[in-house]
Formats: sequence, structure tokens, C-alpha cells
Amino acid sequence: MSKSQVHSVDVEISVVLGRSVLPMHQLLRMGRGAVIALDARENEPVWILANNHPIARGEINVQGERLAVTVTHAADVYEFNSAG
Repeated sequence: MSKSQVHSVDVEISVVLGRSVLPMHQLLRMGRGAVIALDARENEPVWILANNHPIARGEINVQGERLAVTVTHAADVYEFNSAG
């Protein structure tokens, strides 16, 4: 793969704020405005995923009216898999 081909590859980045386990019947009853409680606490590190694969841990920062994520260290895939 040439250098120009590498620059044209799309990668989906997502941030996991927390996790929750719900019965399917409860999920199906949820509508607009429903709130799902997560297992995360304020100031807890978040997972940063690339194409659904954990690559780093980070912290949420508020910059004006926008949220940002600061990368703090590399992800431990085994820790991510055991957290679910």
C-alpha cells in the first residue's frame, strides 16, 4: 500500500462513556428521551475505539460548548474485554 493509499483509509473513532446491561424487553420499550444509566462515574477514564477496537484511554474535557477527549495512555485490550 502506498503512502497516498494510507491517507485515504477511513477509520471510525468512538468513545465509550460507560456500559449498561438491559433486558431486551426494556430496551424495546424505550422511546425518545429515555435515560440509560451507565456504570461509569464522573472523571473516570473513557475508552477510545478505532473501528470498534480499543486503542487508548482518555479523559473527557469541556472546551466552551464542545466536548473533547484527551488521550492519556494506550489501551489494554484484555482490560476492555473483561469490563463488559
